[in-house]
Parts: sequence; C-alpha cells; structure tokens
Amino acid sequence: MLGDRPAARLTRTPVRGPLARAPRLDWLLLGAVVTLVVLGTLLVWSATVARDDLTGGDPQAYLRRQLVNIAIGAVLFVLVLATDHRWIRILAPLVYLASVIGLVLVLVMGSTINGSRSWIDLGPISVQPSEFAKLAVVIGMALLVAERAEGSWRRGVGTVEVVGMLVIAGVPAALILLQPDLGTMLVLAATVFGVIALSGAPRRWLVGLTLTGVVGAAGAVAAGVLAEYQVDRFLAFTDPGLDPRGAGYNTEQARIAVGNGGLFGQGLFDGSQTRAGFVPEQHTDFVFTVAGEELGLLGAGLLIALLGVVVWRALVIAAETDDVFGRIAAGGIACWFGFQAFQNVGMCLGIMPVTGVPLPFVSYGGSSMFANLLAVGLLMNIHLRTHTVAPSRYTAPRRTPAR
Repeated sequence: MLGDRPAARLTRTPVRGPLARAPRLDWLLLGAVVTLVVLGTLLVWSATVARDDLTGGDPQAYLRRQLVNIAIGAVLFVLVLATDHRWIRILAPLVYLASVIGLVLVLVMGSTINGSRSWIDLGPISVQPSEFAKLAVVIGMALLVAERAEGSWRRGVGTVEVVGMLVIAGVPAALILLQPDLGTMLVLAATVFGVIALSGAPRRWLVGLTLTGVVGAAGAVAAGVLAEYQVDRFLAFTDPGLDPRGAGYNTEQARIAVGNGGLFGQGLFDGSQTRAGFVPEQHTDFVFTVAGEELGLLGAGLLIALLGVVVWRALVIAAETDDVFGRIAAGGIACWFGFQAFQNVGMCLGIMPVTGVPLPFVSYGGSSMFANLLAVGLLMNIHLRTHTVAPSRYTAPRRTPAR
C-alpha cells in the first residue's frame, strides 16, 4: 500500500553527452604522449639536419626514419588498446619468453655499439631486445601476483610471490648484464623495486633489496665486473673535471649546450652546440640537450612536465582499477617511465652518471618507441576496462507517476 501517493514506475530516457558517443580514453595521457612524440621528432630532426656524418648528405634521413618508427608504434598502440584483457593475460608469458629469446640472440649474433652488445641487425633496421624486456618483466611480474592473489585465499604478497617476481626479473637482468648494458640494468632494477613495493610486499624485503643492491654495486666495481669505460664514466660523474676530453667530455658538452639556451632558447634548428655536433649521441641519449639549447628553460621544462603527466596518469590508472594485474602493470610502467626519464635528464644535467638510456617518446630509435607505445596502449586498455562505457542506446531510469 502506498497511501494517497501515486504509484511510480520506471521509464528510460537516453543518456546524452560524451559517454554516449565515444570511449572514455584518458585524453590527458594521450595528449601528453602525442605532444612528446611531436616535440621529440622536431628535436631529432634538429639534431641531425646539419650532421652530414650521420645522414650521408640527406638532411631529412632521420626525420623519415623517426616518422616510420612512430607509425609502427601507433599501430602497436592501437592493437594493444583494442585487445581483450583476457588475451593480454594469456599472451603475457609468450611476450616474456620472446624477450628472453631476443636477449639470448643478442649475445649470440648481436652487434656491438658503444661498448654494448645490445642490437640485432635485421636488414635495414636494428632491434634492441632489452627495450622490450622492460615491458615483458613488468607484465610477467603483474601476472604472477594476479594469479596468486586470485587463486589463493591469502590475498597478501609474501615470500613466495617476491621470490617469484625476482626470478622473473632475474633472467632478463642477467642477460642484460652480459651485454653489458648498465643503463638498461639500472632502469630495470628501479622498475622491479617499484613493482615489488606497489604489490604490497613486506618492508623487510624492500630494505633487503636496497642493501643487496648497494653491496652488489660496490662488489661489482671492486671485482672488475664493469667495463673500464663504465668505471671511467662513474669517476667522471663524481669529478667532472677529472677527464674533460675523455670520459667527462659528454657531460661537459651537455652542460654547455643546456646552459646556452637560457630562458627562451636559441631557436629550433639554431642551437650552436647542436649544429656544430659537439654533443655526442645528441639525437638519442642526449636529445634533452637539444631542447635545453634551442627551446630554453621553458621548453625543456615543458618536456619534463609532459613526462610528469604521463607518470601521473599511469599512477592514477593503477589506483583506480580493481584488477590486480592492471594495478601492478600500470604501477610498474609508471616506475619504468619515471626513473628512465629522471636518469636521462639527470645525465644531461650532470646529476646522474652517463649510462646511455633514451628519453621516453623523445629520443630517436625504433625499439624504444615501439616499447613505449606498447606500454601506453596497455595503460589505456586498463583505463578503458576500469571506466566501462554505457552503450549508445542505453537509457537511464526515470520515475514518473502511475496513471
């Protein structure tokens, strides 16, 4: 009995607005990535347009190659974005296995560049498997934690899970050390530590891993595991004036280039250090110096802010999803991008040792671009599953008096 009040019935009215028309993409993340890619392409072009020793007399050579890299990366991004979440989890072990096989092939038939045997030549292109290994380790660790959490009554992360994650990361890490690629190893170590921390592992494991890393690094230096040029780079980092024409040359020239830019920069394509080719590897590892010299403090600051937006959105996606796999994977990608960007910018400014890692979405290189855009595609996939969109013909309930 409802008394004198009229009975109510449910009718439906169409849902209007953006939700009825388009998927809920993370437009901040997508906008930041697209802007970084566009800026990076311009910086790579500027760093190579006057370098006949690199381009062979074709000023547009690296521009065309980078555009091809971006096009392929965009296709990979869309494929991951459109892939069903269940398939991503099924394919995760295969991705991990493929990355390990690639790292083994590098040691067997790889090419040595700048003292590191990290590339496989495939005709006109070169592939760097260690770039894909970062993503493979993240999704491998995320899958392990998710399977254990969903298949067991105990929801916490304990010794078994932490040891499993360390084994998953340890195989690629050992192969990367044999190249040797110290820069990628540092990024991978920071990423693994971040994933273990985000998974909810006990603090004793985090403290133990930190102490093990410090002792292991000191032991590696004392035992002569590092190559001579790697040790020289660390010595030059601690004392920049020690060898300004040798190990400290890169850092010295990078500082000069960034300092030349001032507040507003010398103008795109007009950087004096850049056009003269004084900074080595300026289109790859030291591309940030092009931004500092030609776009100034404001342009370089914008680049850092955009990278910060990417890391922030990855952390937001990790915090919003209820899926264990998605949370760990998104958090791991945030750690990867965050530390690698810090390492790259830091070595250009002299606050980190020179280790040779690309700036995400900005540096020239196919493998780095492909891995970065694959990771963004995974982030967007997780975001879309978290924010399910109502169908376009969905109608919302509305109460109307019964007649």
